[in-house]
Amino acid sequence: MRVTKHEHATLRLHDQGDTLIIDPGSFTTPLEAVHDLVGVVITHEHRDHWTPAQLDHLAQVAPRVPIFAPQGVADAAEGYDITVVAPGESVTVGAFTLTFFGGVHAEIHSSIPRVDNVGVLVNERLYYPGDSFEVPGVPVPVLAVPAGAPWMRLGEAMDFILAVAPERAFPTHDMTLSVSARAMHVSRLAWAAEQRGGELVDLAPGDELDA
Repeated sequence: MRVTKHEHATLRLHDQGDTLIIDPGSFTTPLEAVHDLVGVVITHEHRDHWTPAQLDHLAQVAPRVPIFAPQGVADAAEGYDITVVAPGESVTVGAFTLTFFGGVHAEIHSSIPRVDNVGVLVNERLYYPGDSFEVPGVPVPVLAVPAGAPWMRLGEAMDFILAVAPERAFPTHDMTLSVSARAMHVSRLAWAAEQRGGELVDLAPGDELDA
């Protein structure tokens, strides 16, 4: 399974000729050359993880592609056909088996309501937590770890890597960071990965990783 990192929180997965898109949001340029799209996963309703424009763009490629998301996205994405998923559930679409974890977005501030959020484990190979640090409690060969956000501290991301103990990790959710801050965060995340015998692979938008 090949993983392509795009800007911020968007991932493109390719396996056995099928493509899966995760969290095509507002900080990501429209995805080009998308072929054989079999599914879209949206972890939660915030617009840096999905927009109508992104979904409409993907619908031009695959008009009836299933969209998997928690109830909060189904409520927010009026007019879109959302297949609601919840923690503990698994679905298979094309070459991808998706298992969902978590349930709630990490707290940004006590004044801001928390929304539904699911993490997703794809083919028992790649885990992406959305906007949370929900530890799945199962082996994770490759971890997409949030690197910067209003809802997190760097130390929490480091502890998340230590708890999950992936073989490899790469930073995502990083468009809120300056170049200098991102470099600092990546170095700390690399340290955390190495403590459990893993490694951090620093992917730029467009870079690929075999999971």
